[in-house]
Amino acid sequence: MPYTVQNTALPDVLLLTPKLFGDDRGFFFESFNQQDFESATGLEVSFVQDNHSRSAKHVLRGLHFQAQHAQGKLVRVTSGEVFDVAVDVRPGSATFGQWAGHHLSEHNKQQLWVPPGFAHGFVVLSDVAEFLYKTTDYYYPAFEKALYWADPAIGIEWPIAAQPLLSVKDQADQALSLEQLRTEQGQSAKGNT
Repeated sequence: MPYTVQNTALPDVLLLTPKLFGDDRGFFFESFNQQDFESATGLEVSFVQDNHSRSAKHVLRGLHFQAQHAQGKLVRVTSGEVFDVAVDVRPGSATFGQWAGHHLSEHNKQQLWVPPGFAHGFVVLSDVAEFLYKTTDYYYPAFEKALYWADPAIGIEWPIAAQPLLSVKDQADQALSLEQLRTEQGQSAKGNT
């Protein structure tokens, strides 16, 4: 099996470690194989988009999700190290508002499967990090939302001492609190009945 799959603190979020072949010349591994992914995880997903970001130390991106056209993400780091986080934002979920986080790096080659219905984000721990992710749906700016990264109701234990570098949409006055999201989802659910 080319992947070892581990459960995380959230049942639907999975940590994948690929089988690495290496010697004194370097290494080789399959970063993705549809059949092997499905066999290892039991999931049948189709990826439609690949994204690549480069960020400096202390940059925090997230916690992002799409209210409609929810995206599943298979994420990994090709250079540097990040602390990667998934937060369950599925209405009615038994684990709503709970999070799972893992260190992903160029050295451990691990990948995190973040299912649709989860907010996602990461903070860069190395001088620079390059981050790649596959998504199960396209990016729709009109449906993108940001959950506040430091919301005490979520309580993510980010492994940083300094104030992170944030985009405007990720700052407290622009991002949603967990309580605001819960209220918004409740109003949305009532409107659809």
